[in-house]
Amino acid sequence: MPIDKFTTLRSSCIPMPIENVDTDQIIPARFLKATSKEGFGDNLFRDWRYNKQNQPIQGFVLNDPTYSGSILVGGKNFGSGSSREHAAWAIHGYGFKVVVSSFFADIFKNNALNNGILPVQVSAAFLEKIFKAVQVDPKTELEVNLEKQQITLVSSNESESFEINPYKKECLLNGYDDIDYLLSIRDKIEAFEANRVN
Repeated sequence: MPIDKFTTLRSSCIPMPIENVDTDQIIPARFLKATSKEGFGDNLFRDWRYNKQNQPIQGFVLNDPTYSGSILVGGKNFGSGSSREHAAWAIHGYGFKVVVSSFFADIFKNNALNNGILPVQVSAAFLEKIFKAVQVDPKTELEVNLEKQQITLVSSNESESFEINPYKKECLLNGYDDIDYLLSIRDKIEAFEANRVN
C-alpha cells in the first residue's frame, strides 16, 4: 500500500465521541488472517456497523449519510489494546487520512504513521469544540497542515498545534515508507561508508 504525500488536508469529518476505542473494535480479531492490506476497510468497526444478519446498524455514525469526510474524530484514548497493525490498515482502507483524538495509544500512533495516516493529538478542550461544531453543522471542516503542525476548525478559525516525530513528518511530507527514506539518502549513506573505510 503506497503512502501518499501529505501536506495540507481540508475536509469535513466523521465524529465518534467514544472513549477507549481499542484495536479489537477497530478491526475484530476474526479478520486478521489475511496478510495483504487490501480489503480491511470493509471491516472497519465491523461489529458496530453491522448486526449478526449483516445488516447496517442504524445510528452508528459510519452508516449515517449526514457525515462524510476523510478525517475521523475519536474520543480520548483511541487505539488502545493489542498492537495489531491491521487497525491502521482498516482505517486507511476505509479512506481516512487523519485521526484526531485527545490521546492515542503509542503503538497505534506508530502503526498509523507507518501506514500513511496522520494521528493528530489535540487538547480535550479543542476536541470538545470540534464535536460541538460538527453537532451544529455536520459539514464542519477541519484543516490539517502538516508542515506547520497545525489543525484548524475552519468555521471559527480556531487553531491548535500538534506534535509529530520529525522523521515521521518528513516521511509523510514526501510519501516515504522507511525503505523509500533510506533510498532518498542513499548518496549520503554511500559517502559515509566510503569515508569510514578510508
